[in-house]
Amino acid sequence: MDLMRSLPIGLYLENPVTWLHRLDPRVKLAWLMSFLLAPVLANAIWRLGIVIFLILLTFAVRIPWRVWKQQMGLLVFFSGLIFLLTTFSPDGFTVLEQPRSPTSEIVVSPTSYQYVLFEWGRLLVTRRSLELGIRISTLIFTLVYSTNLYLLTTAPEEITAGLEELMAPLRRFKLPITEITLILTLALRFIPLVMEEIQNLFRSIRTRAINWKKLGIKRSAQIWILVVERLLENLLLRAEQMAIAMEVRGFTTPNEHQVQWHQLRIVRADWLVLGTLILFWGARILWGGMA
Repeated sequence: MDLMRSLPIGLYLENPVTWLHRLDPRVKLAWLMSFLLAPVLANAIWRLGIVIFLILLTFAVRIPWRVWKQQMGLLVFFSGLIFLLTTFSPDGFTVLEQPRSPTSEIVVSPTSYQYVLFEWGRLLVTRRSLELGIRISTLIFTLVYSTNLYLLTTAPEEITAGLEELMAPLRRFKLPITEITLILTLALRFIPLVMEEIQNLFRSIRTRAINWKKLGIKRSAQIWILVVERLLENLLLRAEQMAIAMEVRGFTTPNEHQVQWHQLRIVRADWLVLGTLILFWGARILWGGMA
C-alpha cells in the first residue's frame, strides 16, 4: 500500500499547473476563509450549494482524475455515511404533547406540513434529523475538502509568503512573524516525511507476514506499541536532521538570515476572483441565512 499515492492529503500537486495554481496565495486564502465561515448559521440549501460549488470548481480546475478520486472519494463516502447515521438517528425531540381541552372541541385546520418525513418500522426521518444530517455532513466535507484543495494548488512557500504578508501589521506588537511562518513552512514540508515513515513501517510489517490471529490481542497490541515508538523515534531523528541542516546554513535570526519565500504580485485575474468573492458574500447575506 502506497500511502503517498492513496492518501495524498496536504500534498502539493506540481503537475499539471492549472489556473488555480497561478492565483495569488492571498486571494486563495481569502476564498478559503470564506468557505470556512460561510456555512456558519447558514441554511441547508446554502450548505449544499457550497458542496456543489467545490465539486464544480474541481472540474473547472481540471485536476487529474486520479488525484480527484483519491482526494474526494473517501471524503464523499465518509460524509455520506455521517449523513445517513444522523438522518436516521433520533432528533432529540421526545416531549409528548397533550391538549389541555378535549379533542372534540379543538378546531384543526388542514395543512400540508409534516414533521415526520419517513417512517418504516424503527426507521424514522424527521425534519430536524434531516436538517442535522445535511448540516453535519456538508460542514465536514466543506472544511476538509476546501482546505485540501487549497494545499493541493498552493506551494508551501507561497502559503508562507502570503501569511507573512498578511500578518506584517502584527510586527508592531513585537510578534515573531518570520519565525511563525518558518515553523508553518517546516510543518507543511514535514507532512510528506510523516507519510513516508508510516508507509515504510507498514511495509516492514507486511514483509514479515505476521499471523495476527495466533498472536492474540495482547501481543498484537505490544507490536503496535513498538511500531508507534519506532515511528516517533524516526520523526524526531528527521526533525533533528532538519535542525542541523538549518544551523549549518547559518540560520540564526531573521535579521541575520533573510528568508525569501515567494514574490507576491496581484494581477488582473486575482482582482477578478476577488470581485467574485464579493458577489459570493452578497449572495450569502441575501439567501444563505437561516429561516
